[in-house]
Amino acid sequence: MSRFCVRGPGGRGALSGSDYPCCVTIRLYDTSARQTRDFTPLTPGCVSIYLCGATVQAAPHIGHIRSGLNFDIMRRWFLHRGYDVTFIRNVTDIDDKIITKAADQGRPWWAIGYENEVAFNTAYDTLGCLRPTYEPRATGHIPEMIEMMRGLIDRGHAYAADGNVYFDVRSFPGYLELSRHELDNLLQPSGDNETGKRDPRDFAMWKAAKPGEPSWETPWGRGRPGWHLECSAMAHKYLGSAFDIHGGGVDLVFPHHDNEIAQAKAYGDDFAAYWCHNAWVTMSGEKMSKSLGNSVLVSEMVKRWRPIVLRYYLGTPHYRSMIEYSEEALREAESAFARIEGFVQRVVEKAGPVEPAAEVPPAFAEAMDDDLGVPQALAVVHTTVRQGNSALTADDKESAVARLAEVRAMLGVLGLDPLDEQWSGGGTDRGEDLHGVVDSLVRLVLDQRQAARSRKDYATADAIRDELQQSGLAIEDTPSGPRWSLS
Repeated sequence: MSRFCVRGPGGRGALSGSDYPCCVTIRLYDTSARQTRDFTPLTPGCVSIYLCGATVQAAPHIGHIRSGLNFDIMRRWFLHRGYDVTFIRNVTDIDDKIITKAADQGRPWWAIGYENEVAFNTAYDTLGCLRPTYEPRATGHIPEMIEMMRGLIDRGHAYAADGNVYFDVRSFPGYLELSRHELDNLLQPSGDNETGKRDPRDFAMWKAAKPGEPSWETPWGRGRPGWHLECSAMAHKYLGSAFDIHGGGVDLVFPHHDNEIAQAKAYGDDFAAYWCHNAWVTMSGEKMSKSLGNSVLVSEMVKRWRPIVLRYYLGTPHYRSMIEYSEEALREAESAFARIEGFVQRVVEKAGPVEPAAEVPPAFAEAMDDDLGVPQALAVVHTTVRQGNSALTADDKESAVARLAEVRAMLGVLGLDPLDEQWSGGGTDRGEDLHGVVDSLVRLVLDQRQAARSRKDYATADAIRDELQQSGLAIEDTPSGPRWSLS
């Protein structure tokens, strides 16, 4: 059983913290225990995280990206607390939907997968997520999957039938301990051509090849990997037989994570010590998904909202809380972040560049240590901003600078520091940045126009509209509010 710890920066923009997290107690909600537990790493000073990443059958919507963003904040907090972090986020680049789309579009399956993998990585980068330590693709790890299947068959936990390889769920007494489903009531999701099962609840680790579909050679015939086997094999390769944290969306608890655990532990691995799951982004109370036709693509969202505002919107609710998508909620996030950003800009204008503080305020740290309590931590940010604004009003430059140093330290942990190179323009498209700035300014003016209309001061409202039009902007009043565009 090998354990290792990656030393060094751990990815673009990695943070620094105390030299050694000897006295730090971080608590995480562990799905397997159904309670919040003190975090104790398997290797002192190191944290190993495996996150179920994208199945690249389509471009990402904000529901997809929330998971990566939530675990990016977790990773940043561990880094700030002084841990070295190994962060693995896999890519599932072969599955039924990818194959179906390839056939429908007359394109190679790998072209569909790669195109959407690039779209996911662009979205992660755009929203300021640190690059993973390693990002393995499923199809690059067929030998590791074959080795795991061979071991499970030898141990009596798996069997081959009609070119498929199945996991025998009754052979593993701990099956379903994560979801706590009842085995006798279980209806295991199955795909086409899954023949030869001894028990309908057994799940496929390897699927026999169909004519015209991609396949790889194995001792049991040509075929392709099942979804669950991929993650068990890749976690073993990159993190060893035991690691600290396994993450993913709450919808993955069953069957995916239950099945991962069964494979890995039956193979002989201790696997993950903690299981952390983020909640969904919903629309009208339903999980955001492509099948519901209600998804909001990241590539389209960042044309209308600045990426840093979108990160604030998705990253500041607690990771285990549902987010109900609405334009109004995004506007509220934009206004809240504008208050923070305004303070930062005013202090810099008055005092020049201010470096982040070495440590965050104790109340912020206490909130983050308690299961990544970002909403409570964010309240500390806003309190510090108000204190800083009061110092500016009193012309107390020294206090204002001190508060900005604290604010920058806290925002850095959340990936929201507007002075960080990610957001300050270094290497970015200035046209997109300026569109976001103009949009924020126009919305402020439109809010003033709406206030004038509400008090029946139509002359002022019309004058504001005319001034905007003379500036080259067209204003359209719609049932959902005013919209602007270049005239």
